[in-house]
Amino acid sequence: MGSYVPTTPSEREEMLKRVGVGTLKDLYKNVPSDMFVKELNIPTGMSELEVRAAVTAMAEKNKVYKTILRGAGAYNHFIPAVVKSVTSREEILTCYTPYQAEISQGVLQSIFEFQTMMCELTGMEVSTASHYDGATAAAETIPMCKDRKRTKAYVSATAHPHTIGVMQTYCFANNTELVVLPAKDGKTDLEALKTALGDDAACFYIQQPNYNGLMEDADAIAEIVHAAGAKFVMGCNPIALANMKTPAEYGADIAVGEGQPLGLDIAFGGPYLGFMCTTNALMRKLPGRIVGQTKDADGNTGYVLTLTAREQHIRRERASSNICSNQQLCAFTAGVYMAAMGTVGMKQAATLSMSKAHYFASELEKIGLKRKYEGEFFHEFVTEVACPNCAKRINDALAENNILGGLAVDGGILWCVTEVVTKAELDKAVAIIKEVL
Repeated sequence: MGSYVPTTPSEREEMLKRVGVGTLKDLYKNVPSDMFVKELNIPTGMSELEVRAAVTAMAEKNKVYKTILRGAGAYNHFIPAVVKSVTSREEILTCYTPYQAEISQGVLQSIFEFQTMMCELTGMEVSTASHYDGATAAAETIPMCKDRKRTKAYVSATAHPHTIGVMQTYCFANNTELVVLPAKDGKTDLEALKTALGDDAACFYIQQPNYNGLMEDADAIAEIVHAAGAKFVMGCNPIALANMKTPAEYGADIAVGEGQPLGLDIAFGGPYLGFMCTTNALMRKLPGRIVGQTKDADGNTGYVLTLTAREQHIRRERASSNICSNQQLCAFTAGVYMAAMGTVGMKQAATLSMSKAHYFASELEKIGLKRKYEGEFFHEFVTEVACPNCAKRINDALAENNILGGLAVDGGILWCVTEVVTKAELDKAVAIIKEVL
């Protein structure tokens, strides 16, 4: 790391002392020790060819499953070949925020097209240029909604636990109270919501579909939230948006979500991108960057960063956001994916994912794995398990057959099916689970 950081060892020691740690490794004390690479055990003096062979052999120890039946925030969708063909071109492979519009028209236009498509997908009126990921995008909505009187934020317990965790971190940092409202039968408890929201409520966040895969009663939630004078924030799965009502149709004030399903590999957790869309009424409170379309002196179409200045995001006293930096390469990838898939392709991906998930759920029920929660679902659902160790036994048996099983959750297994999983693979998984049971 020292080779790339223009500071002296003494300066680094002073910085570490200032933040209260002794070594660089202490900065990562919250990372589990088994996640660190202890020693590569590569002898000195090896040639590049020999080192590559040694590292490749290490990489082959990773388990890559042929069939994936797990989602929980990261989804294995089909990515058309044109997406990587376009985004791997060297002139755009490292694209970031284009501060100099004169030489960045291509990148600016790609952001503008991404924003346009996200508005079409969500039904909202304006979109940002993207954020680090879906969880930070969700957390960034809280400062948007706060004012002097409305200072308290609310989130449903049915949202992704990682998203709730990031929101809690943001709220801790800016002295905002975040209340996690309870779930009932796998969905948001509407009575608890009615009781909780007071005059100090700034916003309420739900995930649609929620972490259990269920479709929330978002129309009723919107009515309750707006009756309390708060803003309604909806976290969305972008593939599901191709078939479900848009956040705008539900009455959401802000729509956010994780853009990974839009052409990005699962990639061991990143890099991903968050999207954020809202109404014209909240446009000037958006964190991050927005690209606008304009005309130059000669009347030609041009693109520029608009509405917010860069200084707003680098001067602490003026900042409306903590971390909202534009993930432009990922956003460009999402834009290429949506353009390649088109309306028909997006709907087909959503329909196939949903129909295959419903088929899988019905087949599991036939062999004794019943759904834990009733209600409509998209492409994820939770099944009950008969014993504390059943989830592990089922997933171990699936893994032996090159299938990544569902995620073990409280009292069950969270399954996910996307369009890339075939009926034959689902039938094979059912047969294996039946044998275990």
